[in-house]
Amino acid sequence: MVVYIDLIFAANLLIDGVLLWLTSWLVKHKVIWWRLTLSALTGALYVVMMFVPELSFLYTFLIKFGLSVLMIWIAFGFRSLQSYLRAFGAFYIINFAAAGGIIGVHYLLQSSGDIWKGMIFTSSGGQAYRLKIGFWFVLALLPLVLLLFKLIQSSRRHREQLDSYIGEVTVEIDGVSVTCPGLLDTGNRLSDPLTRIPVMVMEASLWEGHLPASWKGRLTQTGADTLILETDGQSFAWQDRIRLVPYRGVNRGASFMLALKPDKVRIELGGDTFYSTRVLIGLDGGTLSGDGAYRAVIHPDLTHKESAPETPADKVMG
Repeated sequence: MVVYIDLIFAANLLIDGVLLWLTSWLVKHKVIWWRLTLSALTGALYVVMMFVPELSFLYTFLIKFGLSVLMIWIAFGFRSLQSYLRAFGAFYIINFAAAGGIIGVHYLLQSSGDIWKGMIFTSSGGQAYRLKIGFWFVLALLPLVLLLFKLIQSSRRHREQLDSYIGEVTVEIDGVSVTCPGLLDTGNRLSDPLTRIPVMVMEASLWEGHLPASWKGRLTQTGADTLILETDGQSFAWQDRIRLVPYRGVNRGASFMLALKPDKVRIELGGDTFYSTRVLIGLDGGTLSGDGAYRAVIHPDLTHKESAPETPADKVMG
């Protein structure tokens, strides 16, 4: 068997560099390229050493563990014990994730015959499995596994950031109470131009059982003014609560949104509770969040601190 040490050295240099770069991204540590390169070079040289018989004593647990300690110190330095341990732990998590992903895909692609060929029986009656994963297989699959890991982590971070802006919204209209998750949109300035009352947008499907049957599935296709004209003269309990709010959508001209005047709105966000009666509920005929994370968009004016306490009048209305 021919072993190309230069090829193994180059491959490990690249792999260690990618693992260290992903570690810096995970712990949000600004990477210094010469330090990262030197650390990756240290790891790659160690792999080459295992082909020298006289240095076989270096291939032990303590030496390998000490090498990882050294590589993290070279790549990120030592600002504080907490910072160092975070980088050290992230480095091992990424390594284990990469190794586990490669082994998982390897088993997934194997047939039952390949598994039986690799299985051996020990003298004590136990079983063992000899794992053989090709060098090129590892080299080709590692970037894909690490990319998947990065995408999952990015998605998790995004969801955590989003969760900090998501609260619980409860709207009361004529004895009917609807509760749903709502997203605080700090850039939302939608309000009634005449009264300057802020508008909180909600999915119309939340109120489906209380709206005219003829509106079902038409809020996104038919003009709001047309729908109001259709209900003129018909029996609709909330007829006097309907409002038309003009707005301008993205890449769209001026239009109108159907809105309802509620009795009270309660918003629980970040450990605080906010109450408001001066608000309109805009009805959106579609889905505000593809994954259902929120079903209402909260106007920032509704979460001002001065709106937080519940007044005696609010308690009576509740």
